[in-house]
Amino acid sequence: MLDKKKRTRLLYWTLELLLLALLVFVCTQIDFIFKPIGIFISTLFMPVLIAGFLFYALNPLVNLLMRIRYKRFKVGRTLAVTLVFIFFFVLIGLAAAYLVPKLANQVEQLVARTPRYLNELQVYLTELTKNTKRPSWFDQIDLTEYLDNIKGSVNGILKGFMGSLTTSIGSMIGAVTSVTITIVTVPFVLFYMLKDGPKLLPNIKKVLPKNRADAVAELLVKMSDTIAKYISGQVIECLFVGTFSAIGYSLVGIPYALLIGMFAGITNIIPYLGPYIGLVPAIFIALSLSFKEVILVIVVCVVVQQVDGNLIYPNVIGKSLDIHPLTIIMILLAAGNIAGLLGMILAIPAYAVTKVVVVYLYDIWKLQDPKR
Repeated sequence: MLDKKKRTRLLYWTLELLLLALLVFVCTQIDFIFKPIGIFISTLFMPVLIAGFLFYALNPLVNLLMRIRYKRFKVGRTLAVTLVFIFFFVLIGLAAAYLVPKLANQVEQLVARTPRYLNELQVYLTELTKNTKRPSWFDQIDLTEYLDNIKGSVNGILKGFMGSLTTSIGSMIGAVTSVTITIVTVPFVLFYMLKDGPKLLPNIKKVLPKNRADAVAELLVKMSDTIAKYISGQVIECLFVGTFSAIGYSLVGIPYALLIGMFAGITNIIPYLGPYIGLVPAIFIALSLSFKEVILVIVVCVVVQQVDGNLIYPNVIGKSLDIHPLTIIMILLAAGNIAGLLGMILAIPAYAVTKVVVVYLYDIWKLQDPKR
């Protein structure tokens, strides 16, 4: 038999669960109230997310400019933010003028030549299987049919994509409108984040109880530092991997080196799995050329990743995450199934911030009773 204290606790948690279930049920019945709120949040989510990412990437540069002093002259925060904005938009303008036309041209050529690359890859693999020893079970695989199916699938995807561009005009207009609003909104949000960001913490402390304000402020600073180190480190990593991959692929004679290098840099934002995803297009094109090109592509990738892993990553990110590789892979797999590519990108920093909060709360709990 349960004693009175245990029965009271059981009754308490039973009522809590019933109230929670009732609350969920009521919320499902009045979704017309929450739907506008959901639309409002989803509308602001992407501009705020992009602006937040750029804030953590550019804020170190703003802080660096604010340290400049010449006699009595001192760079204020507003001037520093303005200078960073000018530099940022000049950089975007140069990229748009120089890189975008080249990337667009390479994308167009790659789409047009993909069927030819698939044919060359089919011929190469067929010749390779004829001239090499292979196990008996390999003869049961119809390699030609398999490659024909791949080629048909790729051609179907390309035709379907081109067809969707002409038929889904309404969707395209909606997407263009959404992207335009985001592009126009992000600079304003980013400007005020950079300009008034330091005022956020003091304002939060004002509304908190005095006995908790310092502890909450310290926790928020730790969370912000973790996000800042991760984002700034990832930006440096992606730029390094993208730039030197493009240079390496160009030196070994791989076509579309700029496009493939940029793809490698973007996918590098996904820890551990990103470099392998970024290697796929380079291997695909190299296989259509020769086995020597495949080896050279792998060498370029290994050299870039070794320099990144042993020099760039430890210095720009260091132990700010301190997450085991197996944990990262499990998080990425779960986040990819739940929220796709965006989930894979956001999962690691979200986990790192959650870990900071849990560790901080645990340390406070331990300080309150050292015997625990």
